[in-house]
Amino acid sequence: MADDRIIRPINRLLIANRGEIAVRIATTAHRMGIDTVGVYSEPDASALHVNTVDVAIALGGATAAESYLRGDAVIQAALDNGANAIHPGYGFLAENAEFAQQVIDAGIIWVGPTPEQIALLGDKVAAKLAALEAGVPTTVMIEVVDGGVAAGISVSYPALVKAAAGGGGRGMRVVRSADDLADAVQAASREAQSAFGDGAVFIEPYLERGRHVEVQIIGDAYGNVVHLGERECSIQRRNQKVIEESPSAGISAETRTALCDGALALARHVGYQNAGTVEFMVGEDETITFLEVNTRLQVEHPVTEAVTGVDLVELQLSVAAGESLPLTQTDVVIDGHAIEVRVVAEDPAAGWMPSTGGIGQFVVGEGVRVDTGVVAGSEISPNYDSLVAKVIAHAPTREGAARKLARALRATQITGIRTDVETLIAILCEPDYLAAKTPTAYLSEHREVLDPSGPVGDDRVALLLGAVFAIEQRDRANDAVESFAPSGWRNLRTQGQRQIWQCGDDAADGVGHHVEYVMTSHWESGGESATGAIVRLGPWPTPDEEGVLSTDDRRVVTIRLLERGLHRQVIEVDGRRQAVGIAVDEHGETAEPTVHTVSPAGALSWSLEPKFVLHDAETSGSGPVCPLPGTVIAVHVAAGDEVADGQVLMVVEAMKMEHKITASGDATVAEVRFAVGDRVDTGDLLVALDTGDTPAEE
Repeated sequence: MADDRIIRPINRLLIANRGEIAVRIATTAHRMGIDTVGVYSEPDASALHVNTVDVAIALGGATAAESYLRGDAVIQAALDNGANAIHPGYGFLAENAEFAQQVIDAGIIWVGPTPEQIALLGDKVAAKLAALEAGVPTTVMIEVVDGGVAAGISVSYPALVKAAAGGGGRGMRVVRSADDLADAVQAASREAQSAFGDGAVFIEPYLERGRHVEVQIIGDAYGNVVHLGERECSIQRRNQKVIEESPSAGISAETRTALCDGALALARHVGYQNAGTVEFMVGEDETITFLEVNTRLQVEHPVTEAVTGVDLVELQLSVAAGESLPLTQTDVVIDGHAIEVRVVAEDPAAGWMPSTGGIGQFVVGEGVRVDTGVVAGSEISPNYDSLVAKVIAHAPTREGAARKLARALRATQITGIRTDVETLIAILCEPDYLAAKTPTAYLSEHREVLDPSGPVGDDRVALLLGAVFAIEQRDRANDAVESFAPSGWRNLRTQGQRQIWQCGDDAADGVGHHVEYVMTSHWESGGESATGAIVRLGPWPTPDEEGVLSTDDRRVVTIRLLERGLHRQVIEVDGRRQAVGIAVDEHGETAEPTVHTVSPAGALSWSLEPKFVLHDAETSGSGPVCPLPGTVIAVHVAAGDEVADGQVLMVVEAMKMEHKITASGDATVAEVRFAVGDRVDTGDLLVALDTGDTPAEE
């Protein structure tokens, strides 16, 4: 058979993707001696992947449809720049059989399964039928025709409405009653059409507390196929994965064998080539249900690489070049445990609302693998998904990997956008997670992890004082009048320097951290030099009706500042020493800065409450405003309609997700300010509502 093999070495690879996966593919290609060509849209002109590849080609446009989904432009870029292979990464064109065929027809090597395999397995209905033929365990499937199910077909609840094409959690809706089925089908179909260009959906049983377990496979053109173990990806929000790990800690050895054998049976049945993932749900009784096949590299592939020592991208490129697999099933050995977390630009406490904007600081703790497409100064655009970075830890045990990963995340500082870092830390330290009790219902059953408090106690005090004394040092350095005197000094010793700081969203809740300090002295001893301070923490004493001050029960601490700077402060609080990393965001001459602090205990951002506040004028309208830039995809009301509290008014699509805009109370629609297809920006008043509380104009 070896004599029949045609080897076409890949000399220059075009990567038809963006962000962290483009960077990750380029890294392996360069290590293999392969030149790379990248592509980019207008918002990505300064992106990390553009500066990682050897040559980057502008596709124009801002949205995916205007850039990365332009298959003809991608192929032409490959031809014009001497690329003899195209790797699609994941998302965009990765599971587009038509594009794969066009690449092959252009004489370019396609790094992926054959177009026929993509078409067959990319259709989840056809994939289920193929799985049944191969003997893979699965459940019943109900087809949806013309927005409904055929007469006489019974749907059991809860059920899952699912897109027949695509993946990534889009085009999926959980339905708990027959009354909600029609709306769920419509919403899932609309989202699937937008994301994949195919609105077909089907219905299958929804396992409330199952586990999402998937098997990594890879095959060559000569009938060889192996699996590289399984991954568990049960912790999800909006049907999109949050934490992935390998191996699964929640299944038996028998179930593991059945999953891997089933994946291999399906791969052999279709003659699968290149990398793919066979996904399953495993019930509490370990009943196995086949879900789908992702005919591409998965976001979570690094955990498989960590426990097997195999570079999956290298295998993909070798197989695509016509080489046979360099390993057999007996060569695959699982070593230890790996966990990956997805750091996303979303706010878990606000329903995972996406966050856009420029990244200020971008620092991830040590000892872990970081796959990312951003650096400090990068922009998180509403045009693409919210993934910021993948952070992966590998250790001999699951508990060790969780500890290593949590420590790295506590030392992580990402500013300018909201992220889920604190939630990820909370999950990794939560008892049920550490006990591997992680069904798909995990987040709904552990809502406390969605809004964690972050560092507490003395760790929180150290971070606060790091902010206080960084700004104190900055102000004293800029003070040309009173810099001779210690900060907080008064000729009448009644009080020191008083400040009120807010942490994160404290300002919205009216919470302030009161700090009063007086710098005392500077000394050197034992090779160390330090500046001293006395600090009182807690609300100021207030006078009673007779003008007598209330008892001052504030906490009084003695401070030694051993290392001072706008980037790092080493603070000793009552003999407890801690280093605090500092990053200051200035907001102009008249606005107080935001101070970002980080230590091994975690990261917090602080803002100094201004001494004088200018109140904004009252707003001229009331109603829901747009939470982030996006596009209106549905309008459910018109001027004059009576609406109830919680009623959906409009649907906005942003960062590949739908966001329902609802009424916050009973009202009358005064004006609908945007129509389907309109672009909207953060803060735009979408629907003007009349609640009846505003007096009529005379």
